[in-house]
Amino acid sequence: MKFSQNNIIDTWLTENGNPEIAKFIEKNLEIATKVNTILKERGIKKIAFAKMLGKKPSEITKILSGTHNITLKTITKMEVALDINLINIEPVIQHKYVYLGLIKGDKNAIKDCLETQYEDSDLLYANC
Repeated sequence: MKFSQNNIIDTWLTENGNPEIAKFIEKNLEIATKVNTILKERGIKKIAFAKMLGKKPSEITKILSGTHNITLKTITKMEVALDINLINIEPVIQHKYVYLGLIKGDKNAIKDCLETQYEDSDLLYANC
């Protein structure tokens, strides 16, 4: 979502060129746009949404404008209230491969063989 050329925020960003602030505003606008779209699709009025979140309607108006700092707590409240996911975070993968079985032989040679074969392909087994 882009602001009009005469918008004070867009002007300030152009003059100061801070990429962190630009990214912050971009994410804020994306969240606000997504929530606005969902509210419109579901026919939920801002006053009803404010009650769902336990917030004042004026704060909801600021949040939905995309120019208000949305806290993680508020984002989470919106996600729960609307049963949506606004922030997608990739899960941390602790184990890339799990082998359930017994391999006999030199542990280091087997480890090297398995790592090489599994890195290079989607093999379900290794020929070590």
